[in-house]
Amino acid sequence: MILARPTRAQFKLWKALKETKVRLREGLLLAEGSKVVRELFNSSWPVAAILVREDKAARLRRFLAAAPPDAALYSLTAREWDQISQDKNPEGIMAVAALPGRDVQAWPETGHIVLAFRISNPNNLGALIRTAHWFGFGAIALSSDSVDFTNPKVVRTSMGSLFHLTVVPDLDFAILLPALKKRFLLIAGDAKRGKTPHPCARPAALLLGSESYGLPEELLELAEERWRIPGTGGAESLSLPQAAAIMMYAMV
Repeated sequence: MILARPTRAQFKLWKALKETKVRLREGLLLAEGSKVVRELFNSSWPVAAILVREDKAARLRRFLAAAPPDAALYSLTAREWDQISQDKNPEGIMAVAALPGRDVQAWPETGHIVLAFRISNPNNLGALIRTAHWFGFGAIALSSDSVDFTNPKVVRTSMGSLFHLTVVPDLDFAILLPALKKRFLLIAGDAKRGKTPHPCARPAALLLGSESYGLPEELLELAEERWRIPGTGGAESLSLPQAAAIMMYAMV
């Protein structure tokens, strides 16, 4: 296992990937931690580089044996690592992933998808992606004004599930939803009224809004069904990830 030293330009770029505009311009993101990086290795996403903290290299030797054979390996000092790491207790393994092409035409022809409207909390989006992956959903569409799906918190909270779904960002849902209804049963989550979630025999698109504001009435009116999760306790509401998990479970 040969670990190279990065050039000054390479390290400067990796540090800059903390910024959204740089990630989107370069088409790159950082994936940190053994579980997240392992999911990247097991996905179709290209791996541009693998970064290893030099004092952790020996214990990571077996892990790195599963890395793509064409991925370049680099060694970083502990000081360098601290400049780019997002983890409080770093494991010493990180990968630079290249974003694959994303568009609506890349969505799977069968199966369910998720439509996320103005989700601003990166941890909520990461949890939503992880749940969608667990239940076999193939894609997630993000409206404009949603959090960037390459945000480090999204990547970390998704635990690598991001690398197994098609994610299409910055969509105008007012235009998208009428077109989707030709292919999917359009279901909107509505905290106030609607049916109890149920199994869906045909491909369905689950439309979800933010915890704070939900969905606007103009989008709710486009849905063929509205779903509400009945409760018997006194809590004000469920969190977005909780509600999404219940509805996805019911769908499948």
